[in-house]
Amino acid sequence: MAFNSADIGAFKNVWVFCEQRQGVMMPTTFELISEGRKLADELGVELCGILLGDNVDGIAAELGNYGADKVYVYNSPLLKNYTTDAYTKVIVEAVEEIKPEVLVFGATNIGRDLAPRCAARLHTGLCADCTHLDIDMPNYKDFLREASTLPEERIEKLGTVKINGEDHPVDRDLKMTRPAFGGHLMASIICPRFRPAMATVRPGVMKKRECKKDVEILHPEFALTAEDIKTDVVAIEKAAKKLVDLIGADFIVSVGRGISKDVEKGIALAEELADVLGGVVGSSRACVDSGWISADHQVGQTGKTVHPKVYVALGISGAIQHKAGMQDSECIIAVNKNESAPMFEIADYGIVGDLFKVTPMLIESIKAAKEAK
Repeated sequence: MAFNSADIGAFKNVWVFCEQRQGVMMPTTFELISEGRKLADELGVELCGILLGDNVDGIAAELGNYGADKVYVYNSPLLKNYTTDAYTKVIVEAVEEIKPEVLVFGATNIGRDLAPRCAARLHTGLCADCTHLDIDMPNYKDFLREASTLPEERIEKLGTVKINGEDHPVDRDLKMTRPAFGGHLMASIICPRFRPAMATVRPGVMKKRECKKDVEILHPEFALTAEDIKTDVVAIEKAAKKLVDLIGADFIVSVGRGISKDVEKGIALAEELADVLGGVVGSSRACVDSGWISADHQVGQTGKTVHPKVYVALGISGAIQHKAGMQDSECIIAVNKNESAPMFEIADYGIVGDLFKVTPMLIESIKAAKEAK
């Protein structure tokens, strides 16, 4: 029987594309498996990983620690290194055969290349760069109450949409939320007419949660030849440049528009404070847009979402787009001359003052505390 993405009743289970590189599972995979566990429980179905590579059975078992019920493993020397042609062919044919109702990818370089190819071939929708996923309507309504400005009356009425003039219940549809219009709005999107519902999810947004299960490793038959691949990976060269690991950092010192009177000094102070703490430097979008710092430092809805132990905000007013990317930090310290800055609303500790005077004092205090030990 031919594959029909509109035959919604034929699809079941939640799938997560499990990204590995050189035989090492990417951290985003564990975040997505943890989130997939929640979605699968809300639907009352199984959570399955799909893992492609060469001799990757060993790392497949790791997924059981985060809630996976099954992992479909596709081993081949042709899958050792990522190529769009090979991975797309294998995933599309697997979906056509097994028919998951939800398929989630990380919004990594690979995920952003692979997911749209698969969606186009499967004739289904894809919501890119999501920051929140829900299926259960009460949970979704609670999310809207917290994160949106919709009136309670409208939130309570949610439950159906018009499809071809007829009411369609959305209780089993994946509600995918992503930033829109440069992060000024949040849009929730559903894919009511086709399956699987597909999404890419921004790394660092979902929290990794351990949920040990006895995972079943499956090896479906598949066909893949060298003729299916139009490109050859000759070599993999890793860039020598220093990368900013905001997502994995325990301490982040971020700068905002408040450094404008002396940008170089402001960034230097942030770097010194981050160095003393053993952390990295982040920034608001304003600094990136002004060309003061590179985009890989950006925190927020249109940057990276972070959960450090300590987040220090130097001269950041606290626009909602920035707060959305760091408000789950364990401890937030804000330094700003404006005592009404929105950042103080979520800060655990707030210092009203000039960051160029306050930051050196913080640096010296931390150094003194370390020496005292």
